[in-house]
Amino acid sequence: MITTSYMNGHMTESDGRGGVEANQEEPQQWHREMAVDCPGDLGARTLPVRRSAQLERIRQHQEDLRRRKEEEGRNRQELDLTASIRLKKLSQNPKVGIDNPTFDPIEGPGGPLGLPPNLGAPTLLELEELLMSLKQVQHCLSDGQSQEDVELVLQLVQKTDFQKAFNIHNAVAQHMNRPSPPFPHTDRAQGLAHEVQSMVHNSQHKEGLELNTLLSSPHVQAVLLAHDCVAEQEMQLEPLTLDGPYEALTQWGGETVKIVRMEKARDIPLGATVRNDMDSVVISRIVKGGAAERSGLLHEGDEVLEINGVEIRGKDVNEVFDILAEMHGTLTFILIPSSQNKPPPIKETVVHVKAHFDYDPSDDPYVPCRELGLCFQKGDILHIISQDDPNWWQAYRDGDEDNQPLAGLVPGKSFQQQREAMKQTIEEDKEPEKSGKLWCAKKNKKKRKKLLYNVKQNDDYDSEEILTYEEMALYHQPANRKRPIALIGPPNCGQNDLRQRLLSSQPDRFGGAVPHTTRNRRDVEVSGRDYHFVSRQAFDMDATAGKFIESGEFEKNLYGTSTDSVRQLINTGKICLLCLHTQSLKTLRSSDLKPYIIFIAPPSQERLRALLTKESKNPKPEELRDIIEKAREMEQNFGHLFDAAIVNTDQDKAYQELLRLINKLDTEPQWVPSSWLR
Repeated sequence: MITTSYMNGHMTESDGRGGVEANQEEPQQWHREMAVDCPGDLGARTLPVRRSAQLERIRQHQEDLRRRKEEEGRNRQELDLTASIRLKKLSQNPKVGIDNPTFDPIEGPGGPLGLPPNLGAPTLLELEELLMSLKQVQHCLSDGQSQEDVELVLQLVQKTDFQKAFNIHNAVAQHMNRPSPPFPHTDRAQGLAHEVQSMVHNSQHKEGLELNTLLSSPHVQAVLLAHDCVAEQEMQLEPLTLDGPYEALTQWGGETVKIVRMEKARDIPLGATVRNDMDSVVISRIVKGGAAERSGLLHEGDEVLEINGVEIRGKDVNEVFDILAEMHGTLTFILIPSSQNKPPPIKETVVHVKAHFDYDPSDDPYVPCRELGLCFQKGDILHIISQDDPNWWQAYRDGDEDNQPLAGLVPGKSFQQQREAMKQTIEEDKEPEKSGKLWCAKKNKKKRKKLLYNVKQNDDYDSEEILTYEEMALYHQPANRKRPIALIGPPNCGQNDLRQRLLSSQPDRFGGAVPHTTRNRRDVEVSGRDYHFVSRQAFDMDATAGKFIESGEFEKNLYGTSTDSVRQLINTGKICLLCLHTQSLKTLRSSDLKPYIIFIAPPSQERLRALLTKESKNPKPEELRDIIEKAREMEQNFGHLFDAAIVNTDQDKAYQELLRLINKLDTEPQWVPSSWLR
């Protein structure tokens, strides 16, 4: 799969890759990447490798630059060097200075001091000539200090290391001085000659007739034919015959062109995205799991010139879509490597997160490529394998790794928080969205009611928090320290009945935490077994210290369940069963108890009526609607905290499912917040 794009969906104040300004109310619809895969039934299609016209234009441009530099060098040679004042003085008094026998004047354009035509080429001296020149200079000097200096230079020249370096210098200079052969402009000179002949065939001018006669000459035709044969070989790229992924670099002046060949198997998509940058087609993203990422030969920022001999530059991304749709098997890319200096690749650590919101890429106007977008629901575990793009992470959904060959795109945490904050600001004065369409858990403050249980300033629990992801880790509960089971649900959904059924059926395995109360102890009650009887002052102090998971007042007496009570039961080896209000979850999860939270959801309205009728209850229609609406609000605002959910359509089936989930904690590791294990 290869995808094409005009933009990359980054939402910044001004994003050159097609971002959206932060103050826009209506997100602008942009052209996006499209997923392109090579159909398997097309078979392997390998076109002959040839040099495109675009590459020829690049090479021709570089050749023109080289010629201009050579012309500038020749122009500098033609300057009148004798115009220098110092040279004039030397010509008037030729005996001034030391005669250097190693310099042989060469007659040329410059006169008696004329220089070789190839001024830029270094004059190569043999080692013996250098030694002889130094000795000649030493004999001509009368100053003792100067003679000593030359003697030091002579000693240096006679050293073995210097002589090796001198020979290397000469060899390199000689190689660099070799003129590069001219690159052919075209391999169809003979065809051009025929075109010129057809143009001047009926010409009445003398020059046209002479040109026609010249081009018709067998000798000229033979020369043009020989030229085309040689030019065709020079302009032909060497075929790639190696097996497996292949990469070769060709240096053309200041430009480096990379040739990449790779095999795209039928069951492995290519996994890359490209975008238009003016006339260029540039790779913008490498997707994990594809052939491009596995080969390591394609990189972000590389400009695509050709694929299997088809010129790509100048084409729209939709045209690239059509071209690649017909290619399969061996793919040969000709690229201009990215000029961006990137740090060496490091092995990324996979981060496991739990999604706290629902995401559908088909409804996201910012996703760079909807085909690569990964759909997930609140509570899903995502394996983040790449955060190279901070706005769009690459991830697999837990359990789908085998069925998902390419990593999918999910919003990055900061990007999701940013746009949700913007959405809240825009919709602050608007009506709340319908059920299931809210992007974050935010209560309607106008409809907030006073709750019986006030959990440590949790009235506004998560009311302003933007929910994104929570980092997770696998945890297997020890045999001697069972995780407490918290049953959550609206009234009359059966969670209390399920708890009592577990306590009655397996009293040696399950137990309930002993609550605290400020009321007086009755005669049949035992402190520490039925309740922990404490004074109101002691109760208030414990509540202020945050020791209660939940607490409330009933008939002027305080009641509460403490974390210490739950911990005491766990230390006995039993599983603690709790029925809690949703407002208690934050305190429970912030403790070291590692709870397993199960949401007991109501069935349909008619089925709920039938279940309550069996319990000799006769609920009104509005009461049934209130139960279902309460369950919807609980799931919407606190669903990201649930580990599992059971729809209580039948008490026996719900009981068996609850028992199965609890038993699974002993046999399988579970995902828990990584902060619990630190």
